[in-house]
Amino acid sequence: MEQYKITEKDQNQRLDKVLAGQYEDLSRVAVQKMIEEGNLLVNGLPAKSSYKVKKDDTITFEQPKPKNIDLEAEDIPLDIIYEDDDLIVVNKAKGMVVHPGCGQENHTLVNALMARCKESLSGIGGEIRPGIVHRLDKDTSGIILVAKNDFTHIHLAEQIKNRQTKKYYIALVRGNIPENYATIRMPIGRSTKDRKKMAVSEKGKEAITHFWVLKRYPGYTLLKIKIDTGRTHQIRVHMAEIGYPIVGDEVYSNGKNPFGVRGQMLHAQRIEFEHPRTKKKMALEAKLPAYFQEVLEQLEEEEGESR
Repeated sequence: MEQYKITEKDQNQRLDKVLAGQYEDLSRVAVQKMIEEGNLLVNGLPAKSSYKVKKDDTITFEQPKPKNIDLEAEDIPLDIIYEDDDLIVVNKAKGMVVHPGCGQENHTLVNALMARCKESLSGIGGEIRPGIVHRLDKDTSGIILVAKNDFTHIHLAEQIKNRQTKKYYIALVRGNIPENYATIRMPIGRSTKDRKKMAVSEKGKEAITHFWVLKRYPGYTLLKIKIDTGRTHQIRVHMAEIGYPIVGDEVYSNGKNPFGVRGQMLHAQRIEFEHPRTKKKMALEAKLPAYFQEVLEQLEEEEGESR
C-alpha cells in the first residue's frame, strides 16, 4: 500500500486530479479505476473521484499488479511502422485478430507481439490484452498503438479518452455520396435484434464520424474518415445507416462486390498523438494493403474505359 498526505496547496481540489498530479505513472483515469475497484481510501474510507480533499487527509492506495501472461508467443511477421522503448506501432494486416478471445487463442497480434517484445508489454490490459491500448476489428487493417509499459499505456489511454488522439481511416463504400464533406452524429449501442451487432440507437453512446470524399467512381466512393469517438464498429454502422455501406462488409451489408473482397474495405491510415515520454507530437501512417490498391486500380481502369 502507498500513502499520500494532503498538504495545504492540495486542498479543495478533486481527489483524482491531486493524486494523478503527484505520481508520474498515474493518470486520472487510473486513479478513477482504483477508486471504482476499492483500491483507494481517504482516511480509511471509500471516496468519490470528485471528492474535494482537505488538508491532512491521508490517501492510501494500491495499484493493481500486472497479471502473469500465459499466452503462447508466435513468430508471426509484423509490419512495424515505429518502435522505441515505450511503444510499438504496427500496420495490422486484414484478417488478423488483435487479441485472443471468442474461441481464438492463437495467431493474434498479441501472440506476435509477445514473440517480438518478450516481456516488454504493459500489463494493464490483463492476461489476454498485454500492451493493447485500442483495437481494430479483425478485417480492418491499419495502424494500431501498443504500449511497452504501464506508464505509456496510462497516458495513451488518457489521450484517447480525452479525444486528443486523431485517427484517420480510408474506406471504399457502395454508392456515390453527393456531399464532399459531412459529419455523422448518431448514438451507437448494442443491437436489440442481434446481440453480436451494433446499431444506431437513442439509448446508445455518443458517436461522431467525419468524412471527406477523396474520389468518386461509378457506383463507389473513396472516403477519408476521422472519428472523434471510438464505439465498436462505429464507422461501419454509421456508413451503413446513411445508405453507403463499406464494400465487403459482411455484417452491416450483404457483402456482395465484384472484386471478390471478403470483409470490409476499411483501413486505419493515420494516427496523431503525443508521445507520453518525450511529449513529441507524433504523426504516423500505414500504407494501404495491396488488395485495396488493386481494387482502386481496377476502378481507375474501368473509369478510364467508360470515358
